[in-house]
Amino acid sequence: MHMRTANPDGAGIPRPLIRRNDFGCLAPPALGRWTPRRTVSVVIPAYRCEETLPLTLASLAGQSYPGHLMEVVVVDDSEDASLRLPDLVPENTRIVRPRPGGWGIANAFHTGVTAAEGEVVHRIDSDLVLVREHVEAQMRWHHLADYLVLLGHLRFNEWDPECLSASAVYDAVVAGAVDTLFDGEGTPQWTEAVWDGTEDLRRAGPDVFRLNVGATASLPRELYLRAGGMDTALSRGSDTEIGYRLAQAGAVFVADRESHCRHLGSSTVMRRQDEVQRYTRPFMAERIPHRQYRSPKGPGRQYLVPRVEAVITADGHTLEDVRATVNALLASWMSDLSVTLVGPWGRLTDERRSPLDDPLLDLRLIRETFRGESRVRFVEEAAETAFPSPFRFECPAGWAPEPETLGWLVAFIDEQVLGLVSLVLDERKELVVARLERTAVLSRARSLAEPDESLDEIVHRISGVVWEDGRRWGILPAGTAGAAAGIGPAVQTEQWRRRAEKWERRARMWKQRALGRRMGQLDGIPVRRLRRAVGKGLRLVGVARVPGVARVPGAARVPGAARAIGAAEQPRAAAGRRQRSGR
Repeated sequence: MHMRTANPDGAGIPRPLIRRNDFGCLAPPALGRWTPRRTVSVVIPAYRCEETLPLTLASLAGQSYPGHLMEVVVVDDSEDASLRLPDLVPENTRIVRPRPGGWGIANAFHTGVTAAEGEVVHRIDSDLVLVREHVEAQMRWHHLADYLVLLGHLRFNEWDPECLSASAVYDAVVAGAVDTLFDGEGTPQWTEAVWDGTEDLRRAGPDVFRLNVGATASLPRELYLRAGGMDTALSRGSDTEIGYRLAQAGAVFVADRESHCRHLGSSTVMRRQDEVQRYTRPFMAERIPHRQYRSPKGPGRQYLVPRVEAVITADGHTLEDVRATVNALLASWMSDLSVTLVGPWGRLTDERRSPLDDPLLDLRLIRETFRGESRVRFVEEAAETAFPSPFRFECPAGWAPEPETLGWLVAFIDEQVLGLVSLVLDERKELVVARLERTAVLSRARSLAEPDESLDEIVHRISGVVWEDGRRWGILPAGTAGAAAGIGPAVQTEQWRRRAEKWERRARMWKQRALGRRMGQLDGIPVRRLRRAVGKGLRLVGVARVPGVARVPGAARVPGAARAIGAAEQPRAAAGRRQRSGR
């Protein structure tokens, strides 16, 4: 395990380099056999919970985590501020009211975090009974790294309010006998099956954020604020949405089965699943660029958070070069993107000038060219990452990606779970490179890198860096790439011929499969797939299904085209070796 120096704001917390979501390099201490140091604020959003809240607070009163390091903040989200604390509560428990005009779980939790004083904030629903070590089990991880999100283990149980008292809960928690309060082990949450299949999330992929479904989770307060906090406009789905932004901020998600609790009754999702999904999907689709919410087969459109942010530096380049690059990106088959033009736009004043001899003429013309394009924005300086978009594509002006290029690259970086794909475009006079960055990896690398340390080297160590020939991926000089840039008819015909051959092979394969079945078994499934394959014609390239370098025109003739190298290795030398070896 590579240890970093302590974060000045993290009270001496180590900075391990965790690769992807594999937190196996961390060794949490056994429960009850370590000395806690960090403070934690348990935040409980409370609404219509008169029967369950006393039981939850009683289980918190019996926790093994030191009382002087823990506070409990109950956020009274009722309309009439009628909530009162019961007799059996932890020490350092208080009630706060949400900010005026706000309501809902997200707003209540965010209010609690802003009022909290602990280094770590621990979200607890108001209808849980926690085992004695629940808080301790999560807090031991927060002493090992300062960018972890801990998820507790949950089971749903039927219960009788008349047969379960706060004192009985407290006694059972202190005795380590919470299971005796309920019949059976309870119903698992759907997330438990994902835990089982990913070694408790160690092998989880970039969409691990979907497991952040509330009820019981903890994270450093600084990480929560750095990710922007809860979206208080959301009345449902706020846990998943903040989980997505935490992932883009570089968080690692840890599942801890010893942080166990029992949920009193079933959840709203369990009772009204279809209605909940129908309600939350539009809100999630605008904020989370994920296939679960955005159909790739839907009409091309833009969202509040685009999947890819393309960044082009306009300063020092001509209108023609910038326009060619931006037009090529806007014509991409991946419409779920935005374009950011970087330049000193503040210098474009309305003072008297010679229109044709203006030293800022090209900047002025670039701004006017894209003034009305909603997908293009103008900034003086590019941000460190594309947060909250999951990918950033940096392309030099004067180079134009083909329509399918961006989709291919995103599919490739997703399949390989890479942090960075660098694309060498030219090295004759100087090295010209385009980059596709994964926001989550770049965010984590920036928080871990020491001063003067290579950021790309950290990216390579925590996720992986690949160098590729950009021309093989269809990024060509503006004068030769794309129909809008004046591509030759012969080149364009060859591109479409290769795509037609591929789809003809797919259609033939599905037809053979369908004819191979007995007529009685020829149900709608293969027919629909065949119709879909043929109906797509030449529009799609199928990268989302089987992504990889071999899908790039001409890459099939280049074995081993995807070649990962250390970021510390010189790009020019690497490109030279590829050229000498025929790559």
